[in-house]
Amino acid sequence: MTAPNPEHLTGYNLLRNPRLNKGTAFTMAERRAFGLEGLLPPAQTSLELQVARRHDEISRLENDLQKYLVLSDLQARNETLFYAVLMSDPATYMPIVYTPTVGEACQKFGHIFREPRGIYLPISARGRLKELLSRWPEKDVRFIVVTDGERILGLGDLGAGGMGIPIGKLALYTSCAGVPPQYCLPVVLDVGTNNQGLLDDDLYLGLRQNRVRGPDYMAFVDEFVSAVEQLYPKCCIQWEDFANLNAVPILARYQDKICTYNDDIQGTAGIALAGILAALRVTGQKLTEQRFLFLGAGSAATGIAELISLAMAGEGMELATARRHNALFDINGLVVRSRTDLADFQKPFAQDHAPVSTFVEAVEALRPTAIIGVSTVPKLFTREVIEAMARINERPIIFPYSNPTSRSECTAEEAYRWSDGRAVFASGSPFPPVEIAGRRFVPGQGNNVYIFPAMGMAVFATEATRVTEEMFIVAAKAVAEQVTRGNLSMGLIYPPQSHILDASLHVAERIAAFIFDQGLARMPRPDDIGALIRSRAYRPVYPE
Repeated sequence: MTAPNPEHLTGYNLLRNPRLNKGTAFTMAERRAFGLEGLLPPAQTSLELQVARRHDEISRLENDLQKYLVLSDLQARNETLFYAVLMSDPATYMPIVYTPTVGEACQKFGHIFREPRGIYLPISARGRLKELLSRWPEKDVRFIVVTDGERILGLGDLGAGGMGIPIGKLALYTSCAGVPPQYCLPVVLDVGTNNQGLLDDDLYLGLRQNRVRGPDYMAFVDEFVSAVEQLYPKCCIQWEDFANLNAVPILARYQDKICTYNDDIQGTAGIALAGILAALRVTGQKLTEQRFLFLGAGSAATGIAELISLAMAGEGMELATARRHNALFDINGLVVRSRTDLADFQKPFAQDHAPVSTFVEAVEALRPTAIIGVSTVPKLFTREVIEAMARINERPIIFPYSNPTSRSECTAEEAYRWSDGRAVFASGSPFPPVEIAGRRFVPGQGNNVYIFPAMGMAVFATEATRVTEEMFIVAAKAVAEQVTRGNLSMGLIYPPQSHILDASLHVAERIAAFIFDQGLARMPRPDDIGALIRSRAYRPVYPE
């Protein structure tokens, strides 16, 4: 006789529980035991056949947003099948459940909303956040991805529509690194929106007010963190898509007090450093010999610059000197010491240089070995910029990292063509292969998906008490060491996304070893850390 399911659900209620539902994969014995006869078609199908059916359905759809909606509905109906589909072909499905498609989904969130997922915490509920959080059915939450929706990808303020980002990120925690989905909770902190188009939209689902700023905003965030600590003491909070004016101080406020990190600042930095380390295998140079010029001077740029500086310091360079190897350029020109408009987090990277007003002039003046775009403004890596980089460097490193694809500073084809095929290229969103003069280039995608899911698995497996900057350097090195000579020969400086689970578990093992070395784990060190990681990894298999 089939054993009762853990929640003792039967019949229609069992089919409406996404964690327990098997759909047509319920065996005949289970159908009899749980009162499912008559509620399902008579044929029993395997999980593999169910995956094939979903592949066929999705491949026939006309656009990626339709595919996103089909997958969202599947996640709400049958969680095991959802992850089985994602993990069966991650290179195909990651761009659908996350960038670039998730950007469109967030923009149209109020128009495509089907059913709730996650927790919405409006600032109008101040004083009751613990009560609202406690309504989540899982009582052992280990990961919260939270946004306030103000800076969604490169698309700006999308308010409560930003919920698509935490949902998508946590789907990748599971599908790319095996973090069990029952431990994951997406959250939106709704403090209003300054997007007038949303405020005027009858279908907008968030608070209809302008954004709260200042002490009231920070008190709201403090209450949220306190509620998480009380309800979920082993939880790691990942801050996602906050505007610079809040992202930097929030991270500084909590990173030494709780287990937390900001993926836009630290995860982006980790994946950028990984790309640089792999690129140096192409150029044959040392990290300490590099000069970086960033297009953009926000938290992503300074986060990358700081992690690069720390890695340079790890190779013997003075930290202050390393920071001078990282220059920033924003809407007001090169970030130099004489400017009076700099934020505190930008000042360590201010150059002792005369003002420079155009990016191509900055390239000519500073002669960087790499340019990194985190501006969210498309097409700013112009032909003149790429050609200047190619004159200065035999193998110029060109990283237009802004997401989604529509915000990329240049395309892969532009970078390769304008550099005569000499660019070492990676972008934030995917680009198709490029053919130039008979040579085929496969562009690398510098996607944080190589970092944050692995970080999550390492934290989950070790029950870590903190996430430190050094952990992202460890992660970057672990990503880069998996890039093969064959990958590099075709221009690919990140591991293939088709093998993302294996790559992530390798990175998680390296991070976990560091966590144990630093005494940051809540459990004793095992003899085989890799075995620990693999034993904790979720696999999309129906229970017998």
